[in-house]
Amino acid sequence: MTTLAFIVIGVTVLISAFVQGSTGMGFAMITAPVVSMIDPSLIPVMLLVLMIPLSAYVAARERWAIHWHGVRWITVGRFSGTFFGLWILVVVDLHQLALLIGWSTVLAAVVALLAPRFTPNRTALASVGLITGVTETSTGVGGPPYALAYQHSRGPELRATVAVCFLVGQVISLVVLALSGQISAETMTVTLWLLPFLAVGSVLSRFVHHRMDGPILRYIVLGFAIISGGIVIVQA
Repeated sequence: MTTLAFIVIGVTVLISAFVQGSTGMGFAMITAPVVSMIDPSLIPVMLLVLMIPLSAYVAARERWAIHWHGVRWITVGRFSGTFFGLWILVVVDLHQLALLIGWSTVLAAVVALLAPRFTPNRTALASVGLITGVTETSTGVGGPPYALAYQHSRGPELRATVAVCFLVGQVISLVVLALSGQISAETMTVTLWLLPFLAVGSVLSRFVHHRMDGPILRYIVLGFAIISGGIVIVQA
């Protein structure tokens, strides 16, 4: 990887961490398209590793608002979907994976944008977990299904609950990927060098996250998903 490519990815990680820390989503939606264009082999491991400290930070910051009922049922579905996501990662080539990232992001965001207001029950939550297990393990992008489930929730609840779901799911996915030999030393090296960018973006988000709530939060999150997914589709 060239120095310029690394800087581009680093700045993207910083911006994405700021967006995720402020709105509760957006890290993988923004970062995955950029990384897919530069070095698709970094997907999904780089995203999953970087999002562990980011998710832990966001969850701890607003831990009082966590919707634990949703976390439990999403985790049930998330575990099941992880293995199908691993199968996709093994059998799909990098070009197809880039298209999968783009289309899965755009379609999920459009569905979330058009869906009427609702309160998800345990079946819906488990289904969200299942879909996220598939998409996040194979592409690193898991936010859009969470956006569908919690798009009408208050900002603190959305950010904190989704962060816990991300954290649990990312650990599950990484363990499965590690056991299947999908994690390389080269990917981990690049990922570790990106941690300072992640830290700066995360810290900056604490100055604005309390202002992100209501419809504006929903449209920002879903808008990022549609734009980032579209870029990947065009590139692929």
